[in-house]
Amino acid sequence: MKPFDNLNKQYIAGEWRDGSGQSRYQDTNPYNGEMLAEFKMAGVEDIHRAYESAKNAQKEWEHVNPFERSTIIENAARIIMDRRKELVKLLIEETGSSHIKANVEIDFCIAIMREAASFPLRMGGQMIPSLIPGKENRVYRKPIGVVGVISPFNFPMYLSMRSVAPALAVGNGVVLKPDEQTAMSGGTVLGKIFEEAGVPQGLFNVVIADIEEIGDAFVDHPIPRMISFTGSTEVGRYIGELCGKNIKRVALELGGNNAMIVLEDADIDRAVNAAAFGKFMHNGQICMAINRIIVHRQRFHEFVEAFTKKAKTIKVGDPREEDTLIGPLINQKAAERILKTIEKARKQGAKVVLEGKVDGNVMSPFILTGTNEVATAKNEMFGPVVTIIPFDDEEEAIQLANDTKYGLSGAVHAGSVEKGVEVAKKLETGMVHVNDQSVNDEPLIAFGGEKDSGLGRFGGVWSLEEFTTTQWVSTQSLPREYPF
Repeated sequence: MKPFDNLNKQYIAGEWRDGSGQSRYQDTNPYNGEMLAEFKMAGVEDIHRAYESAKNAQKEWEHVNPFERSTIIENAARIIMDRRKELVKLLIEETGSSHIKANVEIDFCIAIMREAASFPLRMGGQMIPSLIPGKENRVYRKPIGVVGVISPFNFPMYLSMRSVAPALAVGNGVVLKPDEQTAMSGGTVLGKIFEEAGVPQGLFNVVIADIEEIGDAFVDHPIPRMISFTGSTEVGRYIGELCGKNIKRVALELGGNNAMIVLEDADIDRAVNAAAFGKFMHNGQICMAINRIIVHRQRFHEFVEAFTKKAKTIKVGDPREEDTLIGPLINQKAAERILKTIEKARKQGAKVVLEGKVDGNVMSPFILTGTNEVATAKNEMFGPVVTIIPFDDEEEAIQLANDTKYGLSGAVHAGSVEKGVEVAKKLETGMVHVNDQSVNDEPLIAFGGEKDSGLGRFGGVWSLEEFTTTQWVSTQSLPREYPF
């Protein structure tokens, strides 16, 4: 499997072929604009065929011996480990990932696949006592059936795998629709991996489609009983509405406006190092990335000075160079959006203490100081831009952190862990990291947000719950006395 060979096809019903849609898509390198692949996009009929294929194959897959299903997922993980260099290259070329970010993404994929490989052996039922004499209650865990997965461009391989591997492992069929900007690393390369690993033909399908052509067909289709979506809150809200209308399950991992609180007794050097990673990893194009840093007024200038100094040392440029930490944004529109938001914040009174620059799609760090009301603090930047905000006491810090419609991740730096934990428990967010930064993901831990950051949890037993359903079967061994 070479990085770009034969990855520009739809993977439907076990076949690699062009889509039947009307449009073509040129997949380009976001750093230098080089065309990597051209796709003939999927049409509505392709979506239907993919779901039908997944449904038909799932009926047999559900009953495959759990040890065999587990082995296949382990095989896929081994393929990724064996071909790490090729996959890292693909992530660098197609997504603009740095070497560090690409390797982190591969590590995340391997970790969640190893956890998912245990799921087939954890599908056992329960025996529960009954109120009725002679009755035995059994609760069986079963696959949902078919799951539709929609993944984004920023961590495309992992944010696809995070749903695909658990869903397959527990016995579901899957249709994956990645973002077309990362169609290979987020989609078709997974098709190649699972095909080689031994997943039955037709069970796993990958469609690359233009949403303007297929409309709501991917979500609205009657076959999938669950949609797993990672992306913007705006789109996630609409998908949630469609799933509610059609009475199907939905898992939504959406946007974030994550805050890192730096208390008066925090270790500033430690906080600065954490903030630099949590803000500038993958150029800030991470839903968990720090968007606001809320610092005690007595330490504010010290922190701003040290953080600005740190940011100036970060190498920006060609992601193919191993020491580059900030590469390109995904496209030019992203850079234009971010610059407009910075200018709006400046007009609202924010001070730009580090003026970045833009070269093509590459943006170097911008650091602003201001209030929670300036545009760069109110909006998820999804780029290498951060707003630093002062506070006077802990209650104000908590209020500022919570003053957002989002609630995905966050961090607290404190002189003592327990003090940090007490502040963390008051934050309205699904995840908080004490004396660390907001970008954390582990295969055994519940990952997910509150408020407009989404519904559901990924990771460990929570993924097992998300991608399965339960069935109550009771048996009556003694004749039951009825009231009539």
